[in-house]
Amino acid sequence: MERQADVRDLARELVSIPSHESEVAAGDRIECWLREHTDAAVARDDAGETERGGNVIARTGSGETSLALVGHHDVVPPDESQVDDGEYVVREESAGEESDGDGGDTDRRLHGRGSADMKGAVAAAMCAFRDSEVPDGVELVFASFVGEEVGGVGARAAIDDGFAPDYAVVGEGSTGYSAPGVTDVAVAHKGRRGSTLVAEGTAAHASEVDSGVNAVYRATDAVDAVRQLSFPTTEVLGHELSGSVAVTGIEGGSAWNVIPERCEVTVDERTVPGERAPLERTETVDGVTWTVDQDLPPMACDDAAFADAVLAAARDAHEREDEDAPGDGAPEQVVKPHATDAGWLADAGTTCVVCGPSEPGEAHTATESVSLPVLDRCYRIYRGVAESWSG
Repeated sequence: MERQADVRDLARELVSIPSHESEVAAGDRIECWLREHTDAAVARDDAGETERGGNVIARTGSGETSLALVGHHDVVPPDESQVDDGEYVVREESAGEESDGDGGDTDRRLHGRGSADMKGAVAAAMCAFRDSEVPDGVELVFASFVGEEVGGVGARAAIDDGFAPDYAVVGEGSTGYSAPGVTDVAVAHKGRRGSTLVAEGTAAHASEVDSGVNAVYRATDAVDAVRQLSFPTTEVLGHELSGSVAVTGIEGGSAWNVIPERCEVTVDERTVPGERAPLERTETVDGVTWTVDQDLPPMACDDAAFADAVLAAARDAHEREDEDAPGDGAPEQVVKPHATDAGWLADAGTTCVVCGPSEPGEAHTATESVSLPVLDRCYRIYRGVAESWSG
């Protein structure tokens, strides 16, 4: 009971700390808490710009195998309703009646920017890191990164600085994929590659069409090439993962009576492990060049035994709940549509899964919230993995 209260209280505290413009204060609190409540070696690096304040990384135990519980403490900018006089608005609400003696009911949720994405999971991981009895020969690592929402700034910096755990559970959302309220284990997720196609032409007066080269026409030829591409697909541990590619914007022309000399097309591609759509084909159109603006890597778990161990911990956590706990069904291995820091870690050689409390549609919204009983569940999952996995 005391440990459950710790998770909820810590989540509430972290969510109350603004961290969309600067992550310094949130990182300070995480670092201070770890130093106060654990005997771990706690470090703060200089990842990101000055306003980010660096990643917080803690280590305990030692051995040839390392397991990391991973999150991030930056958030996207809040909605106006989530801020009051410069402070984040944090509240708890419940749709049902309070249960006697359990600290809340099954519908009780923590509302506020970052509750779902992903300070609630960070709090659960911190408490699990503190409480876990790590097997001999295993180093348990806790890491909370900065700059995840802007391209994995913190994760990439940590990797460049030698951060290389053998295994990682990344606490991004995996609840509600197989069934409402069930905390699943994601063994793969898509990445995102954002591109720009630039079509160059020659300006001319619109009354003299043949005197110019219409960049918009060239751009639409490139768009047709994109539309003809097949979506990439792959299979991860028996689960199919399908990507996509779509034109999401087009801009060209300077005046109604001028043949446009330049047109830009934006392309959003959801990538899958080992596959990319052949967007370079667009450059076969005269005057068109293709530039990659962002490439967030996908993730695929490469160790079925680790994925099964995390799934076993998730199922055990569910089984130990009372019958009124959120979710009707057993956790499953699933795939996830969104890119996370697990992609950067997997790309660097870490075996990853994603397991966390956030539900589809909750993150980045004006009504963002997280289930408090599911936070308790994730604490048990993380602790279960940390105490059972030895590689």
